Amino acid sequence: MKKIINLFDFSQKVNYKTEILSGLTVAMALVPEAIAFALIAGLSPLTGLYAAFVLGLITSIFGGRPGMISGATGAVAVVIVSLVQSHGVEYVFATVVLAGLIQVLAGVFKLGKLMRLVPHPVIFGFVNGLAIIIFMSQLTQFKDASGDWLTGTSLYVLLGLVLLTMLIIWGLPKLSKAIPAALVAILVVFGLVVVFGLDTRTIGDIASIEGGFPPFHLPAVPFNIETLAIIFPYAAVVSGVGLIESLLTLNIVDEITETRGSGNKEAVAQGAANILSGVFSGMGGCAMIGQSLINISNGARARLSGIVASVMLLIFIMFGAGLIERLPMAALTGLMIMVSIGTFEWASLRTFRRMPKSDIFVMVLVTLVTVFLHNLALAVVIGVIISALVFAWDNAKRIRARKHIANDGTKHYEIYGPLFFGSVQAFNDKFDILNDPEQIVIDFAESRVVDMSAIEALNKITERYQKVGKKVHLKHLSEDCRTLLANAEDLIEVNVLEDPTYKVLTDKV
Repeated sequence: MKKIINLFDFSQKVNYKTEILSGLTVAMALVPEAIAFALIAGLSPLTGLYAAFVLGLITSIFGGRPGMISGATGAVAVVIVSLVQSHGVEYVFATVVLAGLIQVLAGVFKLGKLMRLVPHPVIFGFVNGLAIIIFMSQLTQFKDASGDWLTGTSLYVLLGLVLLTMLIIWGLPKLSKAIPAALVAILVVFGLVVVFGLDTRTIGDIASIEGGFPPFHLPAVPFNIETLAIIFPYAAVVSGVGLIESLLTLNIVDEITETRGSGNKEAVAQGAANILSGVFSGMGGCAMIGQSLINISNGARARLSGIVASVMLLIFIMFGAGLIERLPMAALTGLMIMVSIGTFEWASLRTFRRMPKSDIFVMVLVTLVTVFLHNLALAVVIGVIISALVFAWDNAKRIRARKHIANDGTKHYEIYGPLFFGSVQAFNDKFDILNDPEQIVIDFAESRVVDMSAIEALNKITERYQKVGKKVHLKHLSEDCRTLLANAEDLIEVNVLEDPTYKVLTDKV
């Protein structure tokens, strides 16, 4: 059984060395990702770095999942890129603030529990798709500025350094876990590049990260209905994408650590972080599954690692830009490839023959949507909808009716399975109206009237019996079913006929 974590977790036992070293590793890996996502959105690199700092710090302190890392993400970048092109960066800041407000409301109204509706095949598909995206995004490092694949010495140097990084990350934990393998790999590769003067791409070749403390800046947009009409659609999508990705990442980390975080608390923290990001010149973001897995795989379990990562990121920006810009991208590329390998749910491939075909279809579809559209929210929504339809179809086929005639000549229909929109047709087919006796009892002891379609089905079946002069009695309706019927009286007439022999009961005794 999963241990429920203390929501603030400042009292939990902390391995300071592990947390600090892991936070330092994560900070180094955050730099190129934050820059890349900012450039994808058409923003300056510092906009992504400031977002990574603010989001990482706030969610690490107040979030519902210690050890989880948040920052600027590609999912948010893809959403806001058209807004940047059409209205500029100030509208992005306003959008991020509004998205944060929506996320706070989602947490306050405890909508985080809706993640329970996400089936496991959807999570598998989401994770596998994300792993493929992380891997494919690293392939750009093997291309030159014109987009052509590297050849000759440049390719061999890069490939050798990447493979060395991966080898260290894979092999060092088998010998010692005293220092995070990812940090050792980055330092070793950095040392080789400096000592031997290897010509390879560095962080500084992508963009400069030098800057100051994130400036406080209220979005310079008109505060009117027209502005709201422009930013609200983007804010709604950003908040939805952010919550889905954050809560799915939370669930994944829960599974790895065998603890349980708070989705609602995380939603509030994500919202507050995005609000602050928007007023401190950040592009906004959400939880980052790749960085979170780096942190967790390093052994970090407390809030300290995330705090260290965000603070170190700010130190890099303000004081260490010259050194960090010299880090070879090969080391970070190897690190992210290992993250993608570790993220992929290889166990899902082994269950292909044992999983229902519908689950396999959902998993593959979510993976494909995630990979080709880069829209994580859409992928999850599609997966949930298809899973719900499959569930409804399966349950529609399970409704049964056991029939018998009592000594007084009354015919009983004992219904099994839920009566809802999907099972209405099968329910109607159970009755032999013309040949049935004058008294009919429909027993719902093992069934439930679920929705309006079910109520209408009851209305129609009683009408059909009435037309041929026969009476229908509904028996063993549960309290919720009777409430549903009562609420529908103004919309449709449910012909429930009762006499002293057939009482409407609340439950089967």
